Amino acid sequence: MAIVSELAKIFAADLERLKQEIEAFKLEENLWKSPPGLPNSAGNLCLHLVGNLNTFIGRDIGKFNYVRNREAEFSLNGVPRQKLLEQIEDVKRIVSASLSGIDDDRLQEVRIEHRLGNEMTNTYLLVHFATHLAYHLGQINYLRRMLEPS
Repeated sequence: MAIVSELAKIFAADLERLKQEIEAFKLEENLWKSPPGLPNSAGNLCLHLVGNLNTFIGRDIGKFNYVRNREAEFSLNGVPRQKLLEQIEDVKRIVSASLSGIDDDRLQEVRIEHRLGNEMTNTYLLVHFATHLAYHLGQINYLRRMLEPS
């Protein structure tokens, strides 16, 4: 169970950093821009992270009701910054609640995750989704610095 409490801290900290990155954009319209050769905007990456965590931690582990629209995560444009920030806060609460209710048996439960290509435990998936969050968080930081140089 110790790993769950550590992962919960990582998710909470990185979701707070995501919120700070979205707030740090000086121009809200820059949330929806991507430099040539880069396919995703910071806004779309934020929507993707929210959808991913709501699906795989909130719905699958925490049993929260959620219907994902992955295509919209990458096609929507111009969602207001305040709405993104609210979605981050919502998923932060959902992830926390989902992880607070998981026990060792659930951690070792094996499930098939077709997107990732094989069977894996919930522990593996939680570590994967923590690193997925950190990966895209770094991309958002880099996009902000490219689009809004000091």
